Amino acid sequence: MKLAQRVNSVQPSATLALSAKAKALKAQGIEVIDFGLGEPDFDTPEAVKNAAIEALRAGFTKYTAPGGIDELKAAIVEKFQRDNNLRYEKNQIVVSCGAKHSLYNLAQVLFERGDEVLIPAPYWVSYPDQVRLNDATPVFIETREENRFLLTRELLSARITPRTKALILNTPSNPTGSAYTQKQLEELAEVILEKRLIVISDEIYEPFVYDQFKHVSIAALRPELKDRTIVVNGVSKSYAMTGWRIGYAAGPKDVISAIETVQSQSTSNPTSIAQKAAVAALRGGSRFTEMMVAEFDQRRRYIVKRLNQMPAVTCLMPMGAFYAFPNVAALLNHRWRDRALKTANDLAEYFLEEARIAVVAGDAFGAPGHLRISYATPLSAIEQGMDRMAEAIMKLKR
Repeated sequence: MKLAQRVNSVQPSATLALSAKAKALKAQGIEVIDFGLGEPDFDTPEAVKNAAIEALRAGFTKYTAPGGIDELKAAIVEKFQRDNNLRYEKNQIVVSCGAKHSLYNLAQVLFERGDEVLIPAPYWVSYPDQVRLNDATPVFIETREENRFLLTRELLSARITPRTKALILNTPSNPTGSAYTQKQLEELAEVILEKRLIVISDEIYEPFVYDQFKHVSIAALRPELKDRTIVVNGVSKSYAMTGWRIGYAAGPKDVISAIETVQSQSTSNPTSIAQKAAVAALRGGSRFTEMMVAEFDQRRRYIVKRLNQMPAVTCLMPMGAFYAFPNVAALLNHRWRDRALKTANDLAEYFLEEARIAVVAGDAFGAPGHLRISYATPLSAIEQGMDRMAEAIMKLKR
């Protein structure tokens, strides 16, 4: 059967593929420490689960409005005003089946053939393929490790062409853990407004910031910037609700209305009971999130310290999210048995086979020579995993 050409331009998610390999080994009874998926290891709060149970018992199991129930939209409006100093009306909010779905819907309504979409690298694995699936062209902006992988005004200006339509900005970042200060966002805003770019601001890791760093949404800087920005967020990371699949977008009414129309012809509404659970999370889950952030901070410090103690490995201290992003370029071309490990993918496979730890190669994020290691796993597992990684590195030969 002949498939549509667009399917040939994309690859399966590298993070999900790595997780599948790890799960296959676990199914064989082999213990694997999984540093692959970006998923909090905490259980969803009881109050959130109880809200879903109450919705079930009340018979709230039918279709809802395609773009989400009013109660959830109101809770999202409250969240933006409380946490981001952003004022939206409910008709400027659309709820989708996870933030990934929100991002894909945006690509559907905004991009078409001939458009160029700027994506700073390293980037989350799905951004480029979502652009390609909607016939536009991803244009990568290489950032520098010495600048903490942050986009600068000069780098942004240099890649803009007459075909540039949008910039995808992710702060805090998956995979690097980098995050933008208000000053850094202000500098980007000057270029964005001058060139009339659309900004898709992916803020799914918003609460996961450390060392008194304050998250700022670029949409909150100026009213004219808010008019050109769509903010994407969700409950998956903040409240350990990855499987509940609730994400949302906020922005100009015409964009949000278009997303609701597209969604009405694709998925229809997000799950009804998950929407009720999300209301409970947004209105009462802040202490739970603070507890997770405190625990992740402890893990962050430990894992970065251990990585920097390993030979031929260096790692920046992430300011946000829950990923370490070590530079392992100095380990490439080392040998294991009769095999040369030429790429970070080779190295990731080696760690899985030899050390039974699952990490994701930076190649998938546009950063060859790096690995992404999630510390959303218990400290005891991190300690054991770092021991295994250090031992595996010592076995490599030049």
